Amino acid sequence: MAKVRVGRVGEQIKKELSTLIQSELKDPRIGFITVTGVEVTNDLSQARVYLSVLGSDEQKAETLKALARGTGFLRSELGKRIRFRHTPELLFKFDSSIEYGSKIESLLHDINAGSGRGEQ
Repeated sequence: MAKVRVGRVGEQIKKELSTLIQSELKDPRIGFITVTGVEVTNDLSQARVYLSVLGSDEQKAETLKALARGTGFLRSELGKRIRFRHTPELLFKFDSSIEYGSKIESLLHDINAGSGRGEQ
């Protein structure tokens, strides 16, 4: 039963953080961010927020710095929107699964294109 609640809380945090980051944060260092997932601990004290950011490594680092500066604001707004006894601590991490998936897809495309030339 507790795992179901943790999952629902994680999804709600993901939804609210996506809205907050896109509409409320006014930091110019924040580029195009997608919140790909949220893992919440069983005691709801911490939430690991996984982000996908388009851009170079420098832009990703700047985005992470901007989010670190806005963590207090995000946490307080999250506490207002979702009624928690204690709002979880937010830990931001990059999710490289989308980049990894596109790399694998391009490799498979290259392999398929190479095998097509060999048959002709």
